[in-house]
Amino acid sequence: MQKVDIKEELQYIEKVKEINQNRTLQYYILTMGCQLNENDSEKLSGMLEKMNYQKTEEMKEADLVLFNTCCVRENAEEKLFGKVGEVKKQKEEKGTIIAIGGCMMQEEHIVKKLKQSYPYVDIIFGTHTLHKLPKDLYKALEENKKIRDIIDIDGEIIEGLPISRNDHKKASVTIMNGCNNFCSYCIVPYVRGRERSREPKDILNEIKGLAKEGYKEITLLGQNVNSYLRVEREKKIEFEEYEGVNSFATLLRAVNNIEGIERIRFISPHPKDFTEDVIEAIRDCNKVCKLIHLPLQSGSSQVLKIMNRKYTKEQYLNLVERMKKTIPNVVFTTDIIVGFPGETEEDFEDTLEVVKQVKFEQVFMFIYSRRVGTPGDRMENQIPEEMKHKRFNRLKELVENQIAENNQTYLGTIQKVIVEGTSKNNEKMLTGRTDSNKVVIFEGKEELIGTMVQIKIVSEHMWYLKGKIEKGC
Repeated sequence: MQKVDIKEELQYIEKVKEINQNRTLQYYILTMGCQLNENDSEKLSGMLEKMNYQKTEEMKEADLVLFNTCCVRENAEEKLFGKVGEVKKQKEEKGTIIAIGGCMMQEEHIVKKLKQSYPYVDIIFGTHTLHKLPKDLYKALEENKKIRDIIDIDGEIIEGLPISRNDHKKASVTIMNGCNNFCSYCIVPYVRGRERSREPKDILNEIKGLAKEGYKEITLLGQNVNSYLRVEREKKIEFEEYEGVNSFATLLRAVNNIEGIERIRFISPHPKDFTEDVIEAIRDCNKVCKLIHLPLQSGSSQVLKIMNRKYTKEQYLNLVERMKKTIPNVVFTTDIIVGFPGETEEDFEDTLEVVKQVKFEQVFMFIYSRRVGTPGDRMENQIPEEMKHKRFNRLKELVENQIAENNQTYLGTIQKVIVEGTSKNNEKMLTGRTDSNKVVIFEGKEELIGTMVQIKIVSEHMWYLKGKIEKGC
């Protein structure tokens, strides 16, 4: 595969900018999916703004509408096709350019349906061709061509794209792309490709730049974030070690040393890749949050085996105990899928048992939905929808009871909070998050936004805590 010349690709930014000169143009972007999608959307926004488009929150006002898709859940397809149909009239009336990118565009049946039923879509691009948006847009504007820019092989890591971030205090930084795990319910390896890690130097320089711009919190992103550089080491793929970084553990330590950064998070890790050096790095690094997202998916060893998760219920619980012994005050969040094919009542009870033992701070619960192209979709023992929803509601009740109990432990404590802005529900209050990602609202002056303050928690309200600033802050 020929290596991408990013300078050549980005020349098209200037070409589109020239076409758009002396015009006031707006773009609308709808991001469907995870934080990796959101990070991709920030890069797409960065390129569009360089091409003389200004962002709007109203799709009807846009001269260019871009959908950045996700294919993890089934209703994402329905949402996309509904939105594409919605913008058809707008295109007919004002010539709006319609672009669709992201994971869903790597699925052949989706692209085929778009081509057949929505032929007015101008640009379709995949997860590996995001950087070609300026060129695709140039062809759509100048040559009136319909563009399908998708490759079904593993794309390379592209550096040097402009980026327009949605937040000025917290930033996400992708450290790797793709996944090698092939969990039987998941489409991600088929649409994002195999694991490819960014060079340590590129990651650290990006974060240092963010620190200079005043960013306080960094979230390291990857489909399997704690296997960073593992494939490169195993296959002896050449990479440049920088500031001692040759693994995820050493990356955490290097980021922890960057002046100006006050808080470090990471998602999404895999339990099988939590090696001792990673656990020790979390313990030792004062800026790394002691909230660990540890995806469970199921508490049944039998279901985990069918899911191809590569750990058992017992191994998961042993990992939790090891972390609790090594990392003071560590807490956990998790992902759980309810109703995977073949899940019995006994299997579901095992899931409830793990939830009771670990006492997660938060559980992201999903009802299993079939994804075309995955082994799970081909399994015959699918669970009836009614049973899935009943089990989901039982899990939800348990989780909410535990959150209420966990919240009690915060009362009277002093928490470090990065002030994010005013509360969405009460403009007279400020809001921020604790190290454990709990939302806190409190009274304070707007000049505190972007700073870290000490907050005493005075009351709990299920989904948020209320506090007051400690004197001296």
